[in-house]
Amino acid sequence: MTDTSMTGFAGADEQPLLDVADLRTTFHTAVGPLVAVDGVDWSLRPGARLGVVGESGSGKSVMSRSIMRLLPKSRVTSTGSVLFDGIDMMSLGRRELLDMWGPQLAMVFQDPLGSLNPVMKIGKQVGEGLRVHRDLSARAARAAALDLLEEVGIPEPHRRIDEYPHQLSGGMRQRIVIAIALACSPRLLIADEPTTALDVTVQAQILDLLETQRAERDMSLVLITHDLGVVAGRTDEVIVMYAGRIVERAPTATLFGNMRMPYTEALFRSIPKVTDDSHARLEIIGGQPPRMTDLPTGCKFAPRCKYAQELCVAEEPALIEAPAAADSNDGGARRRGTWRDDDLDDDDNDGGAPAGAHLYRCFYPVGTPEAAEAFERNVASGRVSEAGVVIRAS
Repeated sequence: MTDTSMTGFAGADEQPLLDVADLRTTFHTAVGPLVAVDGVDWSLRPGARLGVVGESGSGKSVMSRSIMRLLPKSRVTSTGSVLFDGIDMMSLGRRELLDMWGPQLAMVFQDPLGSLNPVMKIGKQVGEGLRVHRDLSARAARAAALDLLEEVGIPEPHRRIDEYPHQLSGGMRQRIVIAIALACSPRLLIADEPTTALDVTVQAQILDLLETQRAERDMSLVLITHDLGVVAGRTDEVIVMYAGRIVERAPTATLFGNMRMPYTEALFRSIPKVTDDSHARLEIIGGQPPRMTDLPTGCKFAPRCKYAQELCVAEEPALIEAPAAADSNDGGARRRGTWRDDDLDDDDNDGGAPAGAHLYRCFYPVGTPEAAEAFERNVASGRVSEAGVVIRAS
């Protein structure tokens, strides 16, 4: 059995705090249905840290808002199952959701300035949830808000508590929205791009703050970001999303040590590295994410993938669990060199991933001889540059 002590996977005998099954969210637009989240499945145990990674438009934020039930009421439909500690979030009415938001689950949104009321003082905004859910008096809520401001590292909290959002820096506003989210001690915190538009030093401070608060409160955390570097060392498990779907999922150490999905590799290679020359060009992912109202056939990443061949364009891969290999001596499962259905029982040419890893049944997984040969064919045909950038789509 998979060791769940350091991962977000819920064990067979462990009740997950959050269980998401076949979640689909569709926006009904003038040009047709746009499936922003397309059948995602995952679970999170109490106290665990999950990273959700992908480019803008991959479905990360829509997925989180679907879980929280924060989507518009018109021209949007969400189906599937979202169970929070056994409670069906999809069946709750507005009043029941108001009781859940804050004490049970809370969210830190991408834009702190847009999340704060511009004409309400900081103290009232931080204390508002305490007055609603804890029935505190105005004086008691202000005192609690002051403690929260100190807890999240706001300098001069006695002065800041009576200021307005526009008077604060971006980093302080981010700390304020974190304080609001933490006010009622939620069991689950979803942080959606909490470091957007912040400089590197402040980013590190915000991420450290989230981890400190999570550990002190024994809280579960879902950290949503476009940057794989943000989730490294700060999560137990990582989900990679593309075109509304999960394309790879694994314990964090496994993902960084033995990633298989070409999109995950492309995200990783686009991270700036301290070992690069000061004027070195950043690696890019060629092409553009697909139009969600006009998705390509086959693998949705194929037009941008340096390994893609005709099979990738013709056939849609499925997300599967890495099967255990009989010859594994580490108690783990093995990722095969290819993910064709008829190869899954073959113990040859495996890649060495622990049990519990999930990914697309990619026909040319990263690091395999098949992938290397596919890349060379693409370079020879002129479809891909020698640097690995796609010159023309499949």
